[in-house]
Amino acid sequence: MHPSRIPALALAADLVAVVVFAAVGRTSHAESGSLSGLLGTALPFLVGIAVAWATPWVRAQPVSVRAGAVVLVLTAGVGLALRWGFLGRLPLSFAIVTVVALAVLLLGWRGIAAGAARVHAARATSRG
Repeated sequence: MHPSRIPALALAADLVAVVVFAAVGRTSHAESGSLSGLLGTALPFLVGIAVAWATPWVRAQPVSVRAGAVVLVLTAGVGLALRWGFLGRLPLSFAIVTVVALAVLLLGWRGIAAGAARVHAARATSRG
């Protein structure tokens, strides 16, 4: 893979992670499967992704654990703040589940990518 494609793929993975988070949450609460409902649930967290990706830490090394931590903190923080602002309430249980689920999704794919990169590097070293 050409290195110039990595940021775009990392952003796509973060966006997919947030949409998956919203879809699973809506399904677990038996909410409507409409596209507008899904986007309404995901939107505050997608704004958080945009804020995170505006930082130099994420843009510089988007697949790093540091970038993942920044994306997690800003996605969850901005998303939860916006939900609280629009709904006027934010149950603690929702906040905890949100942070844990987003951590698994946003840090998980980065961990898998790091493992795959190590395997690829080890194979390249053993061949060369």
